[in-house]
Amino acid sequence: MKNKNLISVVGPTGIGKTKLAIELAKHFKTEIISCDSRQFFKEMKIGTASPSEQELAEAKHHFIGNLSVEEYYSIGQYETDALRKLDELFEKHDFVILVGGSMMYEKTVIEGLNDLPEASEGNQKKLQEILQTEGIEKLQEILKDLDPEYFEIVDFHNYRRLLRAIDIIWQTGKKYSEQIAVSQDSRNFKIIRIGIEAPREELYDRINRRVDLMIENGLLEEVKSLGKFKDSTALKTVGYTELFKYLDGEWDLDFAVSEIKKNSRRYAKRQLTWYRKADNIYYLSLGYSEKDFCSLLEYIHQKSNE
Repeated sequence: MKNKNLISVVGPTGIGKTKLAIELAKHFKTEIISCDSRQFFKEMKIGTASPSEQELAEAKHHFIGNLSVEEYYSIGQYETDALRKLDELFEKHDFVILVGGSMMYEKTVIEGLNDLPEASEGNQKKLQEILQTEGIEKLQEILKDLDPEYFEIVDFHNYRRLLRAIDIIWQTGKKYSEQIAVSQDSRNFKIIRIGIEAPREELYDRINRRVDLMIENGLLEEVKSLGKFKDSTALKTVGYTELFKYLDGEWDLDFAVSEIKKNSRRYAKRQLTWYRKADNIYYLSLGYSEKDFCSLLEYIHQKSNE
């Protein structure tokens, strides 16, 4: 399928990836696969900035709101499902769009995951005890000491990610970042990566304003409705953990919202660190013109014909 092309739209949270992905899907008359792991869950529309009904109507999306927060879904399952969907779409289209800011989920589609050992029951038990007695901050500290490179990009509010990485490091004696850096599979389609960039101050301002808009659109009510699922893995993420602390009486609302903004900015910084290491991303500037978009299309056609 070397005449088939996957256009992967990447960039930090709040930069406008959905808009660009839809523009590309409409131009190539194709469909979109999401690799935003938070948008898989149908109950988390507001806090994950899932595409609106209007955006979903403009181009067909896959892996948006396809799961419940009650379901467990691994990155390995996603790799299998996404590649199966790609095979199906490539029967009808020469180009398919991939979009999302979940770095490891994009990686698993474009490269594949390395064969890592299964979880060690002993390590997991020890780590769970640390989590319960010393809190997630202790796990963050352990991972930062063992593998500062991975700590830079991991969602360190998600304790399962921390447990998995530390477990693998303890089992193998090697950094987790090194073990996931080597591509396991070569894909039988071309990959064209497109990014959007903006000055750091402008990006952070967009993130702050987007959080305010989420609150206006009912994020607090969405979080309240998920109270009985607050311990599920899906909800251990920015926008939800902070508001659960407000609802539990630990924080006041203004402080919880300020923490959402701060943690969203931190996540964007980790995403920027990850993408900065890649040398195969064609960048558009935020607020790109029609001329810029035409130049992008020329680049895509050039890459697809190489």
